[in-house]
Amino acid sequence: MKTLCMDTTNKYLVVGLYEDGRLICGSAEESWKRQSETLFPTLIGHMQKAGWESEDLDEVVITDGPGSYTGVRIAMTLAKVLCTQRSLPLYTISSLQLYAGLEKQALALMDARSHRAYVAMLDQGELLQPETVLDLDDIRALVQEKQLRVYGDAHLLGMESCPFDLLANFASLRPFYRPVENVHTLTPRYLKDQSAYHLEIK
Repeated sequence: MKTLCMDTTNKYLVVGLYEDGRLICGSAEESWKRQSETLFPTLIGHMQKAGWESEDLDEVVITDGPGSYTGVRIAMTLAKVLCTQRSLPLYTISSLQLYAGLEKQALALMDARSHRAYVAMLDQGELLQPETVLDLDDIRALVQEKQLRVYGDAHLLGMESCPFDLLANFASLRPFYRPVENVHTLTPRYLKDQSAYHLEIK
């Protein structure tokens, strides 16, 4: 099973080629606001290095948000074209799931501007509640109260992010892939502000 995984929702450009869950070739590099220019040549470069043709692909996996309004659409557009042309199955995961992977008692966050962030609490890959948008002060209080490990844009809280490996997380999160029933109707997930966010860690 040959799988193409892509994420362009935030500051990273993540492109990975996997065979039966094993990373063959890939990269996860900061490419803020340049993903639209670099995604295709990066993909072509990895395909050539792996010796793959587009006809070799069996499935595509992407993040569908939350994230940059433009960024989410970049990988999604390419995935739609590939899956439509080749009738390939398409799967999605949350961009916040991708940051935290299978870590326990994790909080993943991503800059949403204006002193806010997209945020999710996760445990071993499972979203404990739907992602939301919160004020940074509320997130900081949540982290302190629950003693959570923070992944992603932790600098927004004046903290260092726990180490994460986006390429490895794509593979480990396979049990959480969501199949897309209709590729043509797939749309990015954008979040609204929430006034309260109460979660219990399992």
